[in-house]
Amino acid sequence: MKNFIEELTWRGMIHDVMPGAEEHLNEAMRSAYVGFDPTADSLHIGNLVPIMLLAHFQRCGHKPVALVGGATGMIGDPSGKSAERNLLDEKTLRHNQEAIKKQLSHFLNFDDSLNSTGSDSSENRAVMVNNYDWMKDFSFLEFIRDVGKHISVNYMMAKDSVKNRITSDESASGSEGMSFTEFTYQLVQGYDFLHLYRKNNCTIQMGGSDQWGNITTGTELVRRIGQGKGYAITCPLITKADGSKFGKSEGGNVWLDANYTSPYKFYQYWLNSGDEDSEKYIRIFTFMEEDEINALITEHNEAKHMRVLQKRLASEITAMVHSQADLDNAIKASSILFGKSTSDDLKALDDQTFLDVFDGVPQAEVAMSEIEAGYDIVAALASDTNFLKSNSEVRRALKENSISVNKEKVSGEDFKLTKSDLINEKFILLQRGKKNYFVLKVV
Repeated sequence: MKNFIEELTWRGMIHDVMPGAEEHLNEAMRSAYVGFDPTADSLHIGNLVPIMLLAHFQRCGHKPVALVGGATGMIGDPSGKSAERNLLDEKTLRHNQEAIKKQLSHFLNFDDSLNSTGSDSSENRAVMVNNYDWMKDFSFLEFIRDVGKHISVNYMMAKDSVKNRITSDESASGSEGMSFTEFTYQLVQGYDFLHLYRKNNCTIQMGGSDQWGNITTGTELVRRIGQGKGYAITCPLITKADGSKFGKSEGGNVWLDANYTSPYKFYQYWLNSGDEDSEKYIRIFTFMEEDEINALITEHNEAKHMRVLQKRLASEITAMVHSQADLDNAIKASSILFGKSTSDDLKALDDQTFLDVFDGVPQAEVAMSEIEAGYDIVAALASDTNFLKSNSEVRRALKENSISVNKEKVSGEDFKLTKSDLINEKFILLQRGKKNYFVLKVV
């Protein structure tokens, strides 16, 4: 068995470890859980750190438990949140749970089969649980009798997640403050730990450093009610070197579901990481070994303009979250703008990837009947689209051999656009020089 704490330490993934946790892990195979919010049917890259915690835990020979917070997700965690969440119906909750499990299966082995190390994984296969299953029939009176009496209000008020929320609410004009529902969040999450300790022999809870208060409430319940010992392990909250929030792009969250964030955009997010961030990310978000990472960083520092670190980071994580085929397509699409590409390369792109590659490029619509009749290149470049300012400018550009259609040079003002030029039967890419693009959308 690999030393889990040592593995996380060199990767920069340790923030707090409860005393005795490392010794506890080194004694035998242990079970640990991480909670995930099921309010969407996809996780995003902000969830990747806790996912990687569980993945490394399993690779070190231990048993990971992924908890979907169906009950706690209905309440809302006060840590860093300013508003409560909406109630989910059970059908939506189950749908989201299955979608999340499918995404987690890219990182965790849920099967009684050979794991990635080639050893029998039946004992330490990952399991998924939903706290809604044990909370839905728990009456309020039973909860305050069996759980609530063991944790004092003073203890709960001392938690940073509560104090910070109350302080911010007091300073905000018009704030209604923290509700009792949110205040009880740490009790519900703490009961999860107790339940899993009893039913799954789970002795460790892991999460982000902002969850320390909630996790330690769980260890208290394990001690006071379960007469046992629970441990807490947290990882740092990821920040970017420039101070901007990790996991966000101009379009919002960077999702793990290709329907919300395409593999191309996902790949581009990591490819555009700064040097300092990439050094941190490649340790946290890949399974590469320390020697290999150090060698890659050295190679990168000798020729930073080649961006070998960012390329490897983007490749590793895109293939893991999506697939090798998706990675290959993302790399091919990335070369469209900046490398040598052909009309065939463009026509190999699916609709969404094409639109992602040329996001922000000006567009105009043209009727299919125009294309079928043979669409005049001068009209396409100037009078109908205003891509170029005038017909005379188009003629000069054609004489200079600076006009391309779908990455292929055209010359002569008698050139016609036809159906054979269509990409996915709906797009034509016009270009002047190396960097000026225009998209014709055929309707």
